Amino acid sequence: MNVKTGSYLICRSLRCVRSLRCRQAPKHVKPSERTGFSPEATSKYDWIGPPDRLSDLRPIRYHIPENETPLERKLMHLRQETEDWSHEFWTNQNFTFSKKKEEYVRSQLSAKGLSERDDDGRKRTLSSEEMAVFYKHFLDKNITRHASYNR
Repeated sequence: MNVKTGSYLICRSLRCVRSLRCRQAPKHVKPSERTGFSPEATSKYDWIGPPDRLSDLRPIRYHIPENETPLERKLMHLRQETEDWSHEFWTNQNFTFSKKKEEYVRSQLSAKGLSERDDDGRKRTLSSEEMAVFYKHFLDKNITRHASYNR
């Protein structure tokens, strides 16, 4: 794999893939900074990494053939752009979900007159029935966003 190919592989994690000309990563960012994995330089296959801690999506490092055609390059760009968009969507969605869930748990515990922690310092939880109310409400409230994402 040549340097040009290797630097393109890291573009996704750097949000660098915005045009077909963008094939170089900023010099200050390490290749495996976001995902923590890096395929061998001689690899001729796509690599699928561990789930991202924010979006829970598995990043893909694509193999770029040395004789890549303009059409292949365009397809790669579109795939990468779609994955970046999906990563951003799920990062935001997961953040919102966690925040709303914490608010719900806090409000339910305070309504019962309980603190967030018990006498032993452990975090209190709600029953599965109580959490089901939150999950249904959250999904109902976000049905339009999820439908738009699927479209």
